[in-house]
Amino acid sequence: MLNNLFNSETSIMDVNSLIICTLMSLICGLIIALTHKYTSKYTKGYLTTISLLPFLVQIVIILVNGNLGTGVAIMGAFSLVRFRSLPGNAKEILTVFFAMVIGLTIGTGYALFALIITILGSLCLIIYNKLDIFKVSGNRQILKIVIPEDLDYTGVFNDLLIKYCKDSTLQTVKMIDMGSMYELKYNIILKDVNKQKEFIDELRVRNGNLKIILSRELEEGDL
Repeated sequence: MLNNLFNSETSIMDVNSLIICTLMSLICGLIIALTHKYTSKYTKGYLTTISLLPFLVQIVIILVNGNLGTGVAIMGAFSLVRFRSLPGNAKEILTVFFAMVIGLTIGTGYALFALIITILGSLCLIIYNKLDIFKVSGNRQILKIVIPEDLDYTGVFNDLLIKYCKDSTLQTVKMIDMGSMYELKYNIILKDVNKQKEFIDELRVRNGNLKIILSRELEEGDL
């Protein structure tokens, strides 16, 4: 049932096996793309890429097929693509890796096994997306505060963070505007989301009415 489509003696695919693998790659890629469309925000270009990625990886694996020189050349080509690509969010990276695994599996001849993995993996993604156990609390937010360079940021907002937040962590301190100001980034959990304006108003008094950004922590499902 899960036999390898390669000829066990020559490790070469015949035409019929190649057609079967190609069709299976396109079907599996389409399933993965539709699953991502259902569970996440997306772009047309990204879904097109994901739907074709198993097919392309499959072709690469068939071309390499133990040829060291071809493998090194393809690795160099993939490196160029990597450095021309923007990093994605966790779900996008997972989907790309999922599609590549399916392409590798089909490229080595296990087409039916790849289809089973695709269906099971897609079902898991849909089920996990529906579960609330991984849901981020709505009170968890990101706070960015700009302060002048002469203001010592160490502990300057501690009393307000204790007053309005259950928990707060200073994540980054970044110099902006040619070093004339600092941008502080906090991960916070508000005690009461209805007191956001009151919280921001008190922060404005401390930072001299400079920019303050309070945003909901981004969930991967929102992407």
